[in-house]
Amino acid sequence: MRIYLVGGAVRDQLLGRPVVDRDHVVVGARPDELLALGYRAVGKDFPVFLHPDSGEEYALARTERKTGRGYHGFAFQADPTVTLEEDLARRDLTINAIAQDEAGALVDPYGGRQDIEARVLRHVSLAFVEDPVRLLRVARFAARFAPLGFTVATETMALMRQMVSNGEVDHLVPERVWAETRRALAEARPSAFLRVLRESGALAVLFPEVDALYGVPQRPEFHPEIDTGTHMELVLDAAATIATGDDLVGYCALCHDLGKALTPTAVLPRHIGHEHAGVPLVRALSARLKVPTEHATLAEHVCREHLNAHRALELKPATVLKLLTALDALRRPERLETFLAACWADKRGRLGHEDDPYPAGDYLRQARAAAAAVTAAPFIENGLRGPAVGAAMDAARVGAIGDVKQYNN
Repeated sequence: MRIYLVGGAVRDQLLGRPVVDRDHVVVGARPDELLALGYRAVGKDFPVFLHPDSGEEYALARTERKTGRGYHGFAFQADPTVTLEEDLARRDLTINAIAQDEAGALVDPYGGRQDIEARVLRHVSLAFVEDPVRLLRVARFAARFAPLGFTVATETMALMRQMVSNGEVDHLVPERVWAETRRALAEARPSAFLRVLRESGALAVLFPEVDALYGVPQRPEFHPEIDTGTHMELVLDAAATIATGDDLVGYCALCHDLGKALTPTAVLPRHIGHEHAGVPLVRALSARLKVPTEHATLAEHVCREHLNAHRALELKPATVLKLLTALDALRRPERLETFLAACWADKRGRLGHEDDPYPAGDYLRQARAAAAAVTAAPFIENGLRGPAVGAAMDAARVGAIGDVKQYNN
């Protein structure tokens, strides 16, 4: 029995990044041997075990054989005859196909260390095309490592295009698409996720609502980048800076301008009413990907209300209260913070505006605090009951917001 540290832990050590998960591969062993040592079996499709003390994952070395379409269509072989090199060969990228033995020596049969130094995301073997999830993983790794200068190898991109053209990507289930997308939106450069998917042709298949934004012009005085798809990329990266690691803000940013793809050509580059036109597209995307309810709900709010957020200081206090109430922000201030982070990203996601402040956000926070400070107790003490209490509270809240507005103006 020989045990090796593999995958992301080795890769991140070589990159000088913090190691989060430590996975191991066990060569020359049978399941009963690990069970006898106290390991706990957890794998469903192939033998994976948890260490009795550390809880880290230990998988028996295995090979795989394609048996059908999609990422479920595989048969696995895991027995003591499978070598480390055979196990590493089935991995997606060379940078993830490096092992380290218990003495610290590296085993790198596919040039992963060289690709780390060259900052290249490259497939290990032609078996890459057999698993459509790998296309999403490459795009996600691009989002993570783009700040370090990583790019996708030309030959790997060619394989990804092949996976799209032969329909392999069509067999991705929504849950896997969302799982990879969610992680990509929390990475340092989520725009790279979109660019890789678009270059491979997968964006049009998996996210047609987003793909449709490319080539749609905007008014240059407001959007020097002009192209709406480019704007979307800038907004995603701004969101990653404003709310680091927050995929909820990232998803709201992704959805905020979907309506611009529906603007009639005769109206361009103006986008009158795009915020309302985009709501059905957000709902369709959220339903298709089966995103969590909070993501779907807040993305819809950001799509519909981001322009109101930008012009908050111009709105009537009653309209501001309506906005805050729709967000349920009086009870849940964290919702307002998510909403404002996505709206601020929209403001910053424009060429030359990357460092813009967002005074509208400060005003809305103050307005929420003033409105939330209004309670029912004084009105009940004055004899009001039932709906009259709510009406009086709303009036008081509008007045409180009005005072905040007057102070900010």
